Amino acid sequence: MLKALGLDVVSERVYRAMLTNPDEDVSRLAARLCLSPTAMSQALDRLSELSLVYPAARESEVPRALGPERAMGILLARQEAALAAQRERTESARAAAARMLAEYAAADPHGTNDLMERLHGIDTIRHRLAQLGDSAQRSVMTFAPGGGHSEEDLRASRGPNEAMLARGVRLRTVYLDSVRNHAPTLDHVHWLNQCGARVRTAPSLPLRMIIVDRETAVLPIDVSDARDAALVLRGDSLMVALCALFEQTWASAQPVGEPPRPSDESELTRREREVLRLLAEGHTDESVAKRLGISSRSARRIVATLLRRLDARSRFEAGIRAVMAGWLPDGSITPLRPPAPGDPRST
Repeated sequence: MLKALGLDVVSERVYRAMLTNPDEDVSRLAARLCLSPTAMSQALDRLSELSLVYPAARESEVPRALGPERAMGILLARQEAALAAQRERTESARAAAARMLAEYAAADPHGTNDLMERLHGIDTIRHRLAQLGDSAQRSVMTFAPGGGHSEEDLRASRGPNEAMLARGVRLRTVYLDSVRNHAPTLDHVHWLNQCGARVRTAPSLPLRMIIVDRETAVLPIDVSDARDAALVLRGDSLMVALCALFEQTWASAQPVGEPPRPSDESELTRREREVLRLLAEGHTDESVAKRLGISSRSARRIVATLLRRLDARSRFEAGIRAVMAGWLPDGSITPLRPPAPGDPRST
């Protein structure tokens, strides 16, 4: 149960036994749990490392377990600090990747190569998308995040969509759930369904993406501004990964036109469940809002409601409590190693 907080199964068993049998020494605890001296020593070392026992466990002492409330506070604080450090590493990696891409593009005077083509400006992007749509023969798979779309963009897409469908191209698009509350986009979605395309919605989408014939993908260079610049990508390995991402998202998305899926015993909506997952990953309210295509105010309201329902003091704690309550699957929160004792984030 406490795996997400950094405790392995044996260490958790030892910790629980120490709480219920506070006066037993190490050897009696090991016998009670049918653990070898080595396994018992390793579990106590782990508990000492996490500051859950005192004094530091030794064979000649009767170690005491820290009370559950203080222990959970320590574990949560350590995990939140480790999560913050992981986010920093992720941002650094993203920045490094962006720098490498910029350097690579700068070294190419034409801005292209066999596997990558760079597009700048919305007009250039639209023109290239039109070319790819005209050449599509088998399939077009699209992630369309950002909530409701403008009526102008929706009208402009109808002609190309009709032409592709007339050629027998299979069109599949995943929008955000939030478009169900945006009349122009919802009308367009129903029109697509009537024309033979297939449309589903998901609580959130990882990025904006169009894949043509499973051979070419168009992605924004900057996910925060998809209209500024884009990449046209090719390559077998990359296409396999991107197509797998689409199929995984498509399988769990809800077809438009079907009644909402009934809530389970937890009474969480799809949106609330997705918010919990994003909180457990460390997303901010603004990031959650963008991923779901809703306002920041709506995101803050959902987060506040979930924190209150879970009696959680932080977003990461909400994720842990959601796993314990069965609202998120076990393993949805990756256990993180605590910071080293000298790391300032360990305090």
